[in-house]
Formats: sequence, structure tokens, C-alpha cells
Amino acid sequence: MPENPIQIVEHTADWSIRVTGKDLAELFEHAASGMSMLLAGDLQALPNDVERVIELEAYDPESLLVDWLSELAYWAETEQLVMSSFAVTDISETHLAASVKGGRAPHLEMHIKAVTYHDLRITRTASGLETTIVFDV
Repeated sequence: MPENPIQIVEHTADWSIRVTGKDLAELFEHAASGMSMLLAGDLQALPNDVERVIELEAYDPESLLVDWLSELAYWAETEQLVMSSFAVTDISETHLAASVKGGRAPHLEMHIKAVTYHDLRITRTASGLETTIVFDV
């Protein structure tokens, strides 16, 4: 597994991140952290005074990932609430339960209109799982 599990990937019109994890839970946690870094920059500078629980069902792991990140992006856009701590407590290929913590960002570094399905595939590697997520900004 790469030393840094989150890498920003240059893309022509949108932003994307490549994320790795030893399993599905870690992959989803890293994906959420990566997206939050795009939204707010330094996550350690955010307050950590809001906690929420998320439970989602989806058709497949890729749809579950899009739904997970879309929920977090929605809170950022509607409440300027950026989460900085993620604990996936239960996950399968079609179900996710998680507890997240964060706070209101003074400003957003970027606005994410949508989490896309563009070339979205969760693939198995020698060290776990990997995916590249493209955001419409």
C-alpha cells in the first residue's frame, strides 16, 4: 500500500482523488477524508463539535461509495459542515453504517456539485483496495 493512502489526481475539468485502503471500511474512510481535504484544506483546523450517524443501502459498492460521499458533500454545501473524523462501524458491499465528526468550516476551498460515476471502479490490489473518484466542481 502506498505510504500516503490519499493522492490528488489531476483531471481536465473536475477534481479527482485516488484512494487506497486495506479493506472496504478503510477505503470509505480515506475517500471521505480526501474529499473533506478538497472541501476545507486543513482538517485539523476544523472544529470537531458535530457528530452524526449515517446508514445507507445501495446496489453495489461503487453506488454505496457515491451515496456516502454525496451525503457528506450535501452537508458541506447546505450547512458548511465538513466532517474530519470517520468511523465506519458496519459495511458490506451494499450497506454502510458510520459515525462521523466535524464542524462548520469558515469557508470552503472548493464546492463539490456532485460525486460522479465517471470510471468509478473499486479494484483489488496486492495490498487491499483502490479507487479513483471524480468530483464535479
